[in-house]
Amino acid sequence: MPTIPPVGATPVALGPEFARPTLDGAAPAGEGGGFGKMLAEQIGNLNDMQASAGRQAQALTTGQATDVTAVVMEVERASLALQLATQVRNKTVDAYHEIFRMQV
Repeated sequence: MPTIPPVGATPVALGPEFARPTLDGAAPAGEGGGFGKMLAEQIGNLNDMQASAGRQAQALTTGQATDVTAVVMEVERASLALQLATQVRNKTVDAYHEIFRMQV
């Protein structure tokens, strides 16, 4: 936890977790996109994982892949990642609906 400097001390640079939000909701200058960028990257990673599992499964069915366990592990990883993404989406939508129902 950061300490508060004494009066008259030189300012201390705080980490990004203490960055001030802007009034228009945009990320402060110097930050690379925040949550939206991270979400897009993770969806891209999920898509890559699904495509890789599909390619390996196709290679197994055409006889090009010889290690069945590696293919099964890749397909299972892709399946679990998709299930996780679905659950995160469901929880996010539930939280949004809960906030939407709050009375002001």
